[in-house]
Amino acid sequence: MHWTRNISLALLVCAMGACMPYTSPNRATWAKYLNGASFTDMTEMSRVAKRPVYLGAGGRLVNDAVKSSDAMDYGDRATNDNAIATQYMMTLEYALYDALRKPGISVQRAGTDVVVILVRDAIMELNVADISDTGDDTLKTIAKILKKYDATFVEIAGYTDAMRDMGAARALSLDMAQRVGVHMSQHGINTARMFIVGRGSARPIAAQDDVGRLTNRRVELRITPAR
Repeated sequence: MHWTRNISLALLVCAMGACMPYTSPNRATWAKYLNGASFTDMTEMSRVAKRPVYLGAGGRLVNDAVKSSDAMDYGDRATNDNAIATQYMMTLEYALYDALRKPGISVQRAGTDVVVILVRDAIMELNVADISDTGDDTLKTIAKILKKYDATFVEIAGYTDAMRDMGAARALSLDMAQRVGVHMSQHGINTARMFIVGRGSARPIAAQDDVGRLTNRRVELRITPAR
């Protein structure tokens, strides 16, 4: 019977570990997974400073990622470069939007940047500081797309809701951001592309009521073209 064979195969796959729920590796190993990432805001200056490291680690620029037949050989170079970057990021935005139609997740444009907002409860366990099975699937999807659109830098920023202890808020938000960074590193994202920060309760995007607090607990991925 085909169904018996399929069940046996599925059980064999699970026995090999493929069905095990995702668990973040031991914190003591995070430095290994995040080697090459920058723990600072992704500003224009920080991107310029990181560019030699990024290129040395196999990174490429947007113009290198666009097929030569699509490049513009006429007009002002800066204008052409901006047009190429805008088109590249627009295509990336559509790919993310189509793949991430899930509660608690949104994809937005901010100039040439693309911002993915991941509400904490959409990607992490409710009462445990770790990535959930649903979050594992979501982050795998994002990693797959980011590997295709690899001519980009990625800022991974964690946020909490309003907390009295600002130090605890920053630590908690950085923990979330690092867990996402480790997961992406495990799934093939070049850490030389990453900027990882924990901003605590700064920059709330909703009211600090019962519903809004859940929205403010989040991880934001800001993706910008590498130039």
